Amino acid sequence: MSLLNGMGLTPVSFILNGIPGLEDVHLWISLPFCTMYSIALTGNFGLVYLIYTEQSFHRPMFIFLALLSITDVLMCTSTLPNTLCILWFNLKVIDFKACLAQMFFVHTFTGMESGVLMLMALDRYVAICYPLRYATILTNVVIAKAGLLTFLRGVLLVIPFTLLTKRLTYCRGNIIPHTYCDHMSVAKISCGNVQVNAIYGLMVALLIGGFDILCITISYTMILRAVVNLSSADARQKAFSTCTAHICAIVITYVPAFFTFFTHRFGGHTIPSHIHIIMANLYLLMPPTMNPIVYGVKTKQIRECVIRFLFKGKDNPSHDI
Repeated sequence: MSLLNGMGLTPVSFILNGIPGLEDVHLWISLPFCTMYSIALTGNFGLVYLIYTEQSFHRPMFIFLALLSITDVLMCTSTLPNTLCILWFNLKVIDFKACLAQMFFVHTFTGMESGVLMLMALDRYVAICYPLRYATILTNVVIAKAGLLTFLRGVLLVIPFTLLTKRLTYCRGNIIPHTYCDHMSVAKISCGNVQVNAIYGLMVALLIGGFDILCITISYTMILRAVVNLSSADARQKAFSTCTAHICAIVITYVPAFFTFFTHRFGGHTIPSHIHIIMANLYLLMPPTMNPIVYGVKTKQIRECVIRFLFKGKDNPSHDI
């Protein structure tokens, strides 16, 4: 075990043990992780570039999408480089303070991911239910304040995670059976009372995830009512089509999140630990990887812009004389 800090039972560092039981295939597991991370970086930076350079994309829907892409990149970058170092080079040691910092960023950006999806649902609600007031309701100032409040909500609710974890004593060792510092993974190796940690973690999940899902559900209930009342079938189809990409993003984000959250707390003895760890990594990797693809395929304006960008110059070749 690492040396202890001061007179307390706080380790100087932790050892992230990767995926216990699958050490022999760490390299093979790293390949899809690395591929997904590369796709996530390329796709999200590409989306942000398109939204920044195309004047027609300077609208609330696409600004929220750019915010989602930035959040996705930060979320997966908070863990994946470190995870790949463990899987490739067996670099398992992480400083105690670095572990707390990683924990803070992981939970802050996952909370912000949920918040941005909620804001995007509200954006669709205003666009479909109040189309004539859309531009006056969702001004740049309102968007900036909403994004800032979403970020601050995550920061203020996650800071106690690090404080509660820091106060614990670690007399059982410093080996964490995980690829990154997750709140409960670190707390579980403590010999202190982690009941407060578990209760607070559940409260934050309800305050962030529960509140956001409630807002998303109400928004889409109102959207559905508004769309059903439209007289034209074409208008109904067009209204639904503007929501399909966002609905896919919600499913991609929340399904792995629910699996990770509930199995971590209620299925610890029935589901193998390596399944927990792999799903916890996919929970941070799936949304950043799939969201750019989903929005690129489902959103007509983005799809046409990408095609135009890829094939520009072919339609109007220059003829040097």
